[in-house]
Amino acid sequence: MTLPDILTRPMALPVVASPLFIVSGPELVIAQCTAGVIGSFPALNARPAALLDDWLHRITEENLSFAAHHPDQPVAPFAVNQIVHKSNDRLEADVQMCVDHQVPIVITSLGARPEINDAIHSYGGIVLHDVISDRFAHKAIEKGADGLIAVAAGAGGHAGVTSPFALLREIRRWFDGPLLLSGAIAHGASILAAQVAGADMAYVGSAFMSTHEANNDDAYKQMLVDSASSDIVYSNLFTGVHGNYLRGSIEASGLDPDNLPVSDPSAMNFGSGGSSDAKAWRDIWGSGQGIGALDRRQSTAELVQQLRREYDEALAAPIFDGRERADLRG
Repeated sequence: MTLPDILTRPMALPVVASPLFIVSGPELVIAQCTAGVIGSFPALNARPAALLDDWLHRITEENLSFAAHHPDQPVAPFAVNQIVHKSNDRLEADVQMCVDHQVPIVITSLGARPEINDAIHSYGGIVLHDVISDRFAHKAIEKGADGLIAVAAGAGGHAGVTSPFALLREIRRWFDGPLLLSGAIAHGASILAAQVAGADMAYVGSAFMSTHEANNDDAYKQMLVDSASSDIVYSNLFTGVHGNYLRGSIEASGLDPDNLPVSDPSAMNFGSGGSSDAKAWRDIWGSGQGIGALDRRQSTAELVQQLRREYDEALAAPIFDGRERADLRG
């Protein structure tokens, strides 16, 4: 298969850092890109909306400056996430801002619209669409997305329930374009496993929420480090869409994580918390199941270096012969 040029640039790892609602800002995105992985943020994180222009300018300029001063270090491109759901009344203006800045990668979620894809394609950008099923994957490609992000069981935030092995195989039966895997990936060996299973790149989120540059408070970061997969609760109460959340944050909001009511999906709301008074993601903290791999809080650069060491160690395992190792390194 052939990947778009933007995804074949030299990088430290085959990783896209997923856009984290509230948590991802310019500091984190710049740190991710300059560490050698694709950084991203949701357009809705820039509030008020006019701030998006400043963020895009800052990320572009600081990445270029870093590359100029560190010519031997790979600087990865960045991506902006657009929520395509009808509840997003900023969508058209935010997409136009991406066009004006020629954002290299746009990640679309909760809806696929051909006109959004056409707008990004107008200047040579690419669109990756996240999906939780093979049916949604077909729809996204039919409407013009360039690639797919398979959001499998165990992913943080709004996640699916399908095994990554099943979801990747179903999509790869008919799609040979860019395919990323999301779901409990917080270790270098898991990044390699995603590639071996059929993905081109890994989509890593929760691990970056514990870094110094992440825009969440210390209690959230420490809970990520202190928690494990058994501390993740899957519920649709907080936004109307099923997602994975930290048990400790649910308990701190006065709710019983083992007896949460079910929300009406038609009440989908990404800011005020669906049918609950506790707000996602301010009070109820999202996280994937992979956080058991985290043992400390560190900088984004240190995390990427750790993931690279773990990836190389896994790649050196006897199960791979020399040819396969070379192929995976790209």
